[in-house]
Amino acid sequence: MRNHLVLIHGYSDRGNSFKNWKQHLVARGYPAERIHIVTYESLTDEVTLKDIAEGFDRALRTKAGLGEGEEFDVIVHSTGMLVIRSWLVTYAARQRRLKRLIAIAPATFGSPLAHTGRSTLGALFKGRKEWGADFLEAGKEVLYGLELGSQFTWDLAHEDLIGRPPFYGATAETPYAFVFCGDTAYGGLRRMINKPGTDGTVRLAGCALNTRKLTLDLTRPAADEEVQRRYRLEPWSNLDMPVYLVPDLNHGSILTDPPAALVDRVHAALAVDSKQDFEAWSTATSALFADTTEKAPKFQQFVVHAIDERGDGIGDFDLRLLTRAARGRLVELAGFDLDVHVYGRDPSYRAFHVNLDELKPERLESLAIQVTASSGSRLVGYLGYNSEREAISVQHPVVQTVQIDITPMLKRRDFTFFYPFTTTLVELKLNREPLPPNASNDVCWFI
Repeated sequence: MRNHLVLIHGYSDRGNSFKNWKQHLVARGYPAERIHIVTYESLTDEVTLKDIAEGFDRALRTKAGLGEGEEFDVIVHSTGMLVIRSWLVTYAARQRRLKRLIAIAPATFGSPLAHTGRSTLGALFKGRKEWGADFLEAGKEVLYGLELGSQFTWDLAHEDLIGRPPFYGATAETPYAFVFCGDTAYGGLRRMINKPGTDGTVRLAGCALNTRKLTLDLTRPAADEEVQRRYRLEPWSNLDMPVYLVPDLNHGSILTDPPAALVDRVHAALAVDSKQDFEAWSTATSALFADTTEKAPKFQQFVVHAIDERGDGIGDFDLRLLTRAARGRLVELAGFDLDVHVYGRDPSYRAFHVNLDELKPERLESLAIQVTASSGSRLVGYLGYNSEREAISVQHPVVQTVQIDITPMLKRRDFTFFYPFTTTLVELKLNREPLPPNASNDVCWFI
């Protein structure tokens, strides 16, 4: 018998938006009585994504067939991805309950529109219209979680996408995950909100679950044989879970008007029950949508978090990529910082959106990262060690920079720094020290 199937909508939406998907699946033989649609509250300012996940758990307990411990599958749209992932990571036993996670146009790493939803204009377009205490509220806490580079999506990725053991693995102990997104932005009046490399609402590079993390530790020097300890790849053991791009669909139409080919692949995903099934499904789906992926602009997203040696955020920093030009001179890699979003609640988090077609990383022979940071005071500054093991103060306004050569990252077999349609996490560490460094300081002294 087929599993119970739960459908979870996105931000500011309602469960009725999934009615066409339910009809398509029933037409392919999925039992209607085993398909359940949920609705949740996203437009009240005090409600968080974690609150919605807890509410979802309460709803499961009271739904016939979905009580404590019952296995089920789920199809999510947009913000529904963050709801189900937040539910999943709360207790380990939930990994065994959820057998298949199918995401269509998921906001896995948020949306470039989220920060606009907190504005007055955003409230007028998306805010609650019913008169009452919540009138015109747009769900401030949910939108902070949805914002690009948010601490919520950073922390969530560390729960289910980074490390060992696998969270989305090849056994019955973990769910299988499948991700789809349209390749087309909005038309008509809504095209005014379109951003490059999106389906109108989410970034194509921010959908997939095959995320990697690189830590760059500039807090200490390193002997030659230890240099690579200064940049560390976090373990990654999940199955490969790329995004499959479906032609001629945007963020709305993939929900309201899915083509037969997409419905067929989703229906097939609901029958995957082993690693062999998953691999066969992945091979067939990749071949089906290969042309769409090949033609789409190749964007990648980097989410950067800058911290000091104590783990406190560095709110004022600049990050650039460098490569060696003629005669060995380091030059800036143009295009890396053209589209940068600073997280509104904590500027130590940044999201970089990079067009790899323009950056042309395949031509690079070398790569370095350059950092400038400021505390905002002449009394305290940031200190980093460059590739030559020289300590450099990066204190503003005497702006100096520290850089580290990461060329080996271009050549590793187990990691590719530039990879289209993915999000790469980068954690950057610097020392925060009283100034001047290596001398009597101006913060504390004996009289």
